[in-house]
Amino acid sequence: MKLLKFGGKSLANGKGIKNVIAILSEKIKNKEKIIVVLSARGDATDELENLLELAKSNCNYEKVLIQFRKQQIEPLTTLNVDQEFDLLNRLLKGVQLTEDYSQKIKDLVLAQGELLAVKMVSALLNNINIKCQVVDSRLFLKTDDNFGNAQVNLVTSKEKTVKYIETIDADVTPIITGFIASNITNETTTLGRNGTNYSASLIANFLGIKAIESYTHVDGIFTANPEIVSNAKIIKHINYNEASELASFGTSILHTKSINPLIEDGISLHILNTFNKENEGTLISNHQTARSIKSISVQEEVVLINIIGKGIIGKKGIDARIFSNLSNIGVNIGIISQGSSERGVSFIIPKKNKAMAQKVLLNEFKHEILKQDIQAVNTIEDISVVTIVGQHIGNFASCLDYLKQNKINILLINNTISGNNISLVIHKKEVKKAVNVIHSQIFGAIKTMHIAIVGKGTVGGSLINQLLVSKAKVLNRKNLKLNIFAIAGKEKILFNKNGISDNWRTSLQEKENTLDHEKAIIAYARKHHLENLVLIDNTSSEDFVNYYTSFIENGFDLVSSNKIANTQRYFQYKTLRESLQLHKKNYLYETNVGAGLPIIDTIRTLHESGENITRIKGVFSGSLSYLFNSFSASEQPFSYFLKKAIELGYTEPDPREDLCGNDVARKLLILARELDLKNEFNDINIENLIPESLRKGDTKQFLVNIEGIDTYYSAIKNKLADDYVLRYIGDLSGNLQEEKGDLQVKLVAIPKNSALGNLTGSDSIFEIYTESYKENPITIIGAGAGAEVTARGVFGDLLRIADKK
Repeated sequence: MKLLKFGGKSLANGKGIKNVIAILSEKIKNKEKIIVVLSARGDATDELENLLELAKSNCNYEKVLIQFRKQQIEPLTTLNVDQEFDLLNRLLKGVQLTEDYSQKIKDLVLAQGELLAVKMVSALLNNINIKCQVVDSRLFLKTDDNFGNAQVNLVTSKEKTVKYIETIDADVTPIITGFIASNITNETTTLGRNGTNYSASLIANFLGIKAIESYTHVDGIFTANPEIVSNAKIIKHINYNEASELASFGTSILHTKSINPLIEDGISLHILNTFNKENEGTLISNHQTARSIKSISVQEEVVLINIIGKGIIGKKGIDARIFSNLSNIGVNIGIISQGSSERGVSFIIPKKNKAMAQKVLLNEFKHEILKQDIQAVNTIEDISVVTIVGQHIGNFASCLDYLKQNKINILLINNTISGNNISLVIHKKEVKKAVNVIHSQIFGAIKTMHIAIVGKGTVGGSLINQLLVSKAKVLNRKNLKLNIFAIAGKEKILFNKNGISDNWRTSLQEKENTLDHEKAIIAYARKHHLENLVLIDNTSSEDFVNYYTSFIENGFDLVSSNKIANTQRYFQYKTLRESLQLHKKNYLYETNVGAGLPIIDTIRTLHESGENITRIKGVFSGSLSYLFNSFSASEQPFSYFLKKAIELGYTEPDPREDLCGNDVARKLLILARELDLKNEFNDINIENLIPESLRKGDTKQFLVNIEGIDTYYSAIKNKLADDYVLRYIGDLSGNLQEEKGDLQVKLVAIPKNSALGNLTGSDSIFEIYTESYKENPITIIGAGAGAEVTARGVFGDLLRIADKK
């Protein structure tokens, strides 16, 4: 025999009630012997409470009652419910007259919800020729007089239950009310929170039934609430102990008192979804699972009470006075935390008890408060308790660090004596982010990186398209979801918390102008509780880098192809590093030098390993490499190749930004600072490649007169010795163990057969000289220009940050 229990949402009008009748009829027609326990249908319990409040407030409840009746007789409008609604009307009139009601009256009113449910289900089954009988559990479940949360007399109730069920014919299916019972004088009582599940567990225990199928509106018990964590997984099987732990820490479909009768008699509980027939659900039994289960639960509607004062230090009995006083007024205490100095005590209580608890505590400690031995008895509201069930504190350190990286402020932390459950008290506004962060760490689930990209030009646009094309592969290979939630141009921002689509350019164009990109991006991420935040700066803006610190402080890691932040004044450079260290954030900028080549990472690794780097030189600019490689090997004038470089997108819109040498100088300075040198930009000796006559004027004017550059470069080329070529190089030399090195950016003649002389196309080359490598430098050569190459380098930095998480 099985006991089937159906929750309120399963019994709601429409698909719910239809599925319930289908499930029951299939089982009965298959000759399964079942007993059925029902909750009130839909939101009936809440609606009955609302009717009581309307009557108490002397409001007109009649229309609401009529609407409630209409809902309760659907889908069988011929169902006779006069008895239940006549009683409701009389009770509500009495409440309206007295403008008050007792818990006893409330229990009687709420009981009508379950009575209406069993009437409806029985009638629908009888209409399809299935024999069933309405059973009022008040006839055999006997309790004390604690209305609203009555305690069941187990001995009497078992005896009466067995006797009653024996009176029902074997071919008739009992349809029993859950939640309701009666006291010794047959007055209606209710069993409190999770009452229908408790009724089902008790009845199964009393009748020796070994299996319960509990039908609800969810697929089972998850590793976390799927409404908070989109990739939460179903836990297919747990044992009683694990179920008790989950129930104790707020899992909504379990309650400790419902588990106890199962444990006593070895009854299995199978949680199934009324609306998803194919789902396997969660099975709870006495079978030990292979490994400790883990789940994350969230408790809402709680407050944190803090009692703080020097008078607490060393004084015995403080804790006893706190907890005994709260116990006397029926306040349940959750997490407790006390400092080693005993200067303060903090604990969690239900939010509904806040005013009563505070009043009692202020009265109890009035003398200590008067003497200022206790400074405060205060409360913190808008908090939640996140509990990780099955997690040992010893393995939780990395998770705590990860929460800190994501700017989650933990108000209080507590773990059980067994050490296998950890509870965190955090601000309610941070719950969604916190649970997602913890879930991804503990379960190795899909990790989501939420990315804001500033700059949609050649590099930015290429990167966005690369991310969109590759996100499926990255998800498959690395279990990592790359979610671009913001794209910012110069004036407009496109937001989508679920990720932008392929038509992002059109969508961005349709947006209104946004003045403050920094504040808008940070505010959006905070509003939508986004975790694992990364800001990617693909601009060349000198102003935007000033916001980097603000992004870091608000939980963003940084990736940048923009060189400005690393070439500002040295004190600004150091301030940025200090902020990164303080907030435990990452800043990667491999594309600042060499586009997609691993220059910065190589130099950093050598330096940090203690290798003494003595010199770095090379062709740092892909665009200038293309210019001089082509010009040196051809009879065409310099302007011919300059125009081609512009067409190919190798240069900035105004090519003078490349030709002035500042770009190469910035790259050289970045490498110097990777060696902990304190050089400033003004320390660099830069040879400007623009003839003085062409340095002034706007871009358009320069491009019109571009051939004017040819005379200058023809003269330089004519002076070249045979087998020599022109190269524009950066050179870091001197004693690099001192505070500053010698930095030069200059046009030089190089032998064709040298490493720098053999360079072709737009490749860059870097020669790194060290004490260990002597005169044989480490040489890195490859593509040093192009939007696609640079974007791919930025993409690589993004994945490296993901690997650090």
